[in-house]
Amino acid sequence: MARDALINSWKARHVSHAEAKAAGKKEKFPTRRYNRCKLCGRKGGYMRFFGICRICFRELATNGDIPGITKSSW
Repeated sequence: MARDALINSWKARHVSHAEAKAAGKKEKFPTRRYNRCKLCGRKGGYMRFFGICRICFRELATNGDIPGITKSSW
């Protein structure tokens, strides 16, 4: 429940930021923005290349949903 509220507030801020950027306004504190996982909304362990967190990445890689990624074993 709390995570849903965080995700919703993050999306609202993200939309308002995009609108302000399109209007030509500069962000007051650009370092306060942070990346969140597109699947679960987690902010820690974010992988920028995939746009998801490490936990979701591991689940998707194990299921074979990410092409070219396989779990290593030796």
